[in-house]
Amino acid sequence: MEAVITPSPLIGNIDAPASKSVAHRALICAAFADKPTKVRCSTTSVDIEATAQCLRELGAKISKTEYGFLVEPITRTAESVTLNCHESGSTLRFMLPVAATSGKVISLYGEGKLPQRPITQLCSALTEHGVSLSADSLPLTLEGKLTAGTYEISGEVSSQFISGLLLALPVTHAESTVTITGQIQSKPYIDMTLDVLKSFGIKTDFTGNTIKIYASDGYISPENYSVEGDWSNGAFFICANAISGNNVKCSNLTSSSVQGDKAVAEIAKMLTDADENEHIRIDVGDIPDLVPVLAVTSCFRKGTTQFYNAARLKIKESDRLLSTSEMIKNLGGKAETTDDSLTVYGSGTLRGGTVDSFNDHRIVMSTAVAASGCKNEVTITNAQAVNKSFPTFFEEISKLGAKIQTLE
Repeated sequence: MEAVITPSPLIGNIDAPASKSVAHRALICAAFADKPTKVRCSTTSVDIEATAQCLRELGAKISKTEYGFLVEPITRTAESVTLNCHESGSTLRFMLPVAATSGKVISLYGEGKLPQRPITQLCSALTEHGVSLSADSLPLTLEGKLTAGTYEISGEVSSQFISGLLLALPVTHAESTVTITGQIQSKPYIDMTLDVLKSFGIKTDFTGNTIKIYASDGYISPENYSVEGDWSNGAFFICANAISGNNVKCSNLTSSSVQGDKAVAEIAKMLTDADENEHIRIDVGDIPDLVPVLAVTSCFRKGTTQFYNAARLKIKESDRLLSTSEMIKNLGGKAETTDDSLTVYGSGTLRGGTVDSFNDHRIVMSTAVAASGCKNEVTITNAQAVNKSFPTFFEEISKLGAKIQTLE
């Protein structure tokens, strides 16, 4: 699909969608809880549906409702199950250890770039604790049953490895510890996991670089669980407001949230208030998903903006250092990359042009935000990638005044 956008100001109020990251975690906890849970989730996406379907294959009954999902817990898992993680890194890295608690033969596969995304360290942690794996990349089959105990895993590749273990270990009912080696990347996502676990009755302690999961009877349903608004996707509207000529307010966001991406509000304001030709450096180690939209926003100020501690962007849905740089260049801006950084040379404007999404939802939405301030028309190819996290994005941004024509 192509999306052709004619530049126009964005004006109005909009609600952020439900947090995709929280929804993954809540659905998993609910599927292993002691009784049904109403997971109140105002929106869904391809990634959320991928996790829901994997849990159904494991034996949970998950029904779509007017408020989100009704989750009836797993009572029995078939002897052999196949899970399609589609293109969702969260689904893969969460479901791999979670499925290993079943003691069944589970096959997992994925689509798009997912089989190339790293899981070797997570696989090693599983094989050290009772699980046999046919490979350390997709497609793979696992056998055996995950055991409680002492885990050690690097925090430098993906916090999702740690979150996956944290979601799985309460199912063992015994005490475990997870020690994180090296620098912890995206720590707020680990905090988010612990916050959801707490809502489902699991006691943990995160001291230094070690997380203790206390022995328990397993997940206890809160009966109702509300998925909060998503700062990651709300970021597109917050950043749109930072572009001259736009006046956008984004609601359904909680300032007390543990989501790391709430930092977008402060960073967008910093970009707006910065002096002309001021050099700004932003550490994105905890907020990698914000880089594409912050990068295009920085094009609309006169000055240099460097996003550093960004190496992990190379292993997202696309190589986001490359795809973000190409997006900016194709719109008439100037950017350059290193293995660990992206530098944007803002001129205060962008020309417009044609951008390939690299099949990355965040490149699609960032380009659409940039289009509001471009001089000429913007075309996004492979724009259907937006369905991964925010399938109604074009509809929502159109309500703010965006002039979009979609072509199949």
